[in-house]
Amino acid sequence: MAKVSIDIVSGDLMPDKIHFGIDLGTTNSLIAYVKDGQPQCIADFGKDVIIPSILHFDSSGILQVGEDAKHFLISDPQNTIFSVKRLLGKSYKDIQQDISHFSYKIIDNGENELVKIQIGNQFYSPIELSAFILKELKQRAEHRLKVPVEDVVITVPAYFNDSQRQATKDAGKLAGLNVLRIISEPTAAALAYGMGLSNKEEKQNIVVYDLGGGTFDVTILTLEDGVFDILSTNGDTYLGGDDMDKTIVNHWLDLHKIEHQYLIDNKDFSQQIRLLAENAKKYLTNHPSFESEIIYNQKNILLNLSLDKFNELITPLVQKTLDCCNAALKDANLKKENIDKVILVGGSTRVPLVKQKVEEFFGKKPLDNIDPNQIVALGAALQADAFLGNSEVYLADITPLSLGIETVGGLMDVIIPRNTKIPTHVAKHYTTSVDGQVNLKIAVFQGERELVKENRKLGEFTLKGIPAMPAGLPKIEIQFFIDADGILKVTAKELRSGIEQTIDIQPSFGLTDEEVEKRLLDSIENAKQDIETRLILEAKEEAKHILYTTEKFLKNHEKLLTPDEIYGTQKLMIQLSENLKSENRNQIQNAIEELNEFCKPFAQRVMDSAIQQALFGKNINDEF
Repeated sequence: MAKVSIDIVSGDLMPDKIHFGIDLGTTNSLIAYVKDGQPQCIADFGKDVIIPSILHFDSSGILQVGEDAKHFLISDPQNTIFSVKRLLGKSYKDIQQDISHFSYKIIDNGENELVKIQIGNQFYSPIELSAFILKELKQRAEHRLKVPVEDVVITVPAYFNDSQRQATKDAGKLAGLNVLRIISEPTAAALAYGMGLSNKEEKQNIVVYDLGGGTFDVTILTLEDGVFDILSTNGDTYLGGDDMDKTIVNHWLDLHKIEHQYLIDNKDFSQQIRLLAENAKKYLTNHPSFESEIIYNQKNILLNLSLDKFNELITPLVQKTLDCCNAALKDANLKKENIDKVILVGGSTRVPLVKQKVEEFFGKKPLDNIDPNQIVALGAALQADAFLGNSEVYLADITPLSLGIETVGGLMDVIIPRNTKIPTHVAKHYTTSVDGQVNLKIAVFQGERELVKENRKLGEFTLKGIPAMPAGLPKIEIQFFIDADGILKVTAKELRSGIEQTIDIQPSFGLTDEEVEKRLLDSIENAKQDIETRLILEAKEEAKHILYTTEKFLKNHEKLLTPDEIYGTQKLMIQLSENLKSENRNQIQNAIEELNEFCKPFAQRVMDSAIQQALFGKNINDEF
């Protein structure tokens, strides 16, 4: 007989083995499970089912999550983390246009490296911060149901790329969870609405319009004989309720002639006006106008906004979502009249203009009778429950963006086109372009542009030991395999010799399955130590690289530097070298930052001097 526990509030018997669904959201997060065939979100005693995706660290490093952390958005913005989902799988370059949105310090680790967040003297990755939110969901559910939370399905936006999906999976592992599957949020919503459908019903084409706090997705899928089959997906990972708030803030700044730089320099003010914009957006859902005050330059200024003006401000954003809908219809080879149902998902679909425009676009009233904030978690719980054999629902997911490799001339050669059903396995043959070539670099990209420089690089590796042959003679097979979570494995093999190389493609800054799972498979307690070891090693490797490049810089440009600059740099290099002997990654990272900050002014000066020398005596018509 299976073990059971008792739900203290209802007195119901709870099965010992439950799978859970998690909506790890930009603004809010939820956890759900299936009880008596029906999905329901879990609220701990005396708390709401919704947990704000907000973290706060006090001066002692003590962490608060959710509502407890939300109170510090204004009083302590530098140490309060929000919208971390927008940073998952992102480099500093990716988020540069949005940097003023964040009140906390984001560290630039290089063009192709994951951003880090600095809180006091501590450094965190978005993966680690997301894991804190997942741990809170796990602990609340365990406290409420008195059963362990281990096996979960986590949702992501349909337009999340491979790097972002892998980062989400890594966060789950770091939180001590066994991630059964990563599924798209719109698909989860369709599952929630499809739970009562009979297998005998005719085929239906369904649109899931998902406008959340930080992302927008539209997914078109069919439901037939109990099978959900995704036809197409489109969206924008930088379009959501946060952007509506931003348009309101910009309107108020222009109206009162406040410089945008003021927001960057004054984090308290930035958070206050951002939260007022969010309140205005919510208030205007049921009222014709909003009014409040804020202190600027020691004076009270009036912030007001009418519903008409709000609609005018956000119309371009709503139109962007409809453009994505058009693209998704085109990819699915469908017209608006072919759509049977439209489902609204995400808290931002509560905005009246959004509902109005979606209804006008598709010519039918969208479904919104399930709470748009809960629907994704409910659908994830249904998918998780299906792994226990309690449901016959089958989910056929797709890859949201094309995947391929770089070929001669910097072109993108697509191996797996976007909207391909997953899991999938595709192989293509290539050869060498140079006589006697014995190594072949394989760079993997994701995107829809013709040139790889316009797409996102996911990783690269080198197939070594190819027998030296004339160009065109080697026969190299590149295989792409995408699993059910949308994670990509790439294999390269020279067929004549049998030389082979395999790599799991994930962001270079992510946590690899091998490094995380070695300890997790034995015990969840060891996972934290395992990951901390990796982070220390990464910090040391970064430090070694900086020491090498700085030493080379001093040697090559000694004449352009002052004695104080040389002495100060060497002193900080010695300090960094000493920190390399420690096992404290935050000390290492702080020493790196100190060296970088010290060198930055004269490094730019040297660069300017080098450019001037290169251009000296040149005419504008000269060829370089």
